[in-house]
Amino acid sequence: MGTVGTSTDEIAGERRQLINVAYRLLGSVTEAEDAVQDAYARWYGLSRSRREEILSPGAWLTTVTSRICLDLLGSARARRERYVGAWLPEPLPDRAEWDLAGGAGPTGPADQIVMDESVAMAFLVVLESMTPAERVAFVLHDVFRYPFAEIAGVLGRTPAACKQLAASARRRVDVARAPVPTTGRTDVVRRVKEAWETKDIAALVGLLDPAAVMTADGGGMVGTVLRPVEGSARIAQYMVAIADKAPGLELLERSVNGVPGLVAQRAGVVMTVASFDVSDGRVTRIWAVRNPEKLRPWAREGQGLSSGSSPA
Repeated sequence: MGTVGTSTDEIAGERRQLINVAYRLLGSVTEAEDAVQDAYARWYGLSRSRREEILSPGAWLTTVTSRICLDLLGSARARRERYVGAWLPEPLPDRAEWDLAGGAGPTGPADQIVMDESVAMAFLVVLESMTPAERVAFVLHDVFRYPFAEIAGVLGRTPAACKQLAASARRRVDVARAPVPTTGRTDVVRRVKEAWETKDIAALVGLLDPAAVMTADGGGMVGTVLRPVEGSARIAQYMVAIADKAPGLELLERSVNGVPGLVAQRAGVVMTVASFDVSDGRVTRIWAVRNPEKLRPWAREGQGLSSGSSPA
């Protein structure tokens, strides 16, 4: 009886790892949680004798979760073609900030996700450009260090084929990857915030790369541009127009997916979470998530936000 209890504890202890894998594969906290729940349902749907035959329940759960995510990625392409406007991954708050702001302890899947380069918005957007098989092979091998022999079992391909898929995906990431020190990002984002607050178009244009692109995700649920806004001048004008239309909008410096970003809130309600990609001291990309369904991890603790703290 004691052995079964220990086994149950070990199985439950895999949830954090599975949520981390699933979020990177899907870019959605909600879908990641559903995928992990489905994997656990399949585990407990096995007979006791079958479960006892499985030497590594963690590996079994990872394989099943990854296969579920692979299926979801295939169907997601069709769903996102029907999505109103651009589709962006769900942004994640930094757990430590909510604790400092007086939020509750970890209660949801977003709280369990480890913040590193592989959840930065720029990284997740590149993952979206991959085929489902490339994404699974790359995330499992390059991010989580699973051997290709195990990945082959997920994808139903040979280890050599999985290695090729990961290499193809890696080339896309290498082209898009341009590391910027956090301190540099923080300074640029802070200056963008100040220029936005004062509606200083000239300052905003100076902080934006001339070829900068701003993509917004409202999901058809809130008003926003349906196509990317291109060029520093057009983006600056758009940002100032937003400020004019939303009196009382408060901008806060916050960590978004582990890097400096901005949160716009009105009357204590989080309206927009913005992520930035920075190169050579200028903003090259802005991703603004406005779809309320994607802001649930922020809304849950929204009342704990205050303008007094900024990202670590």
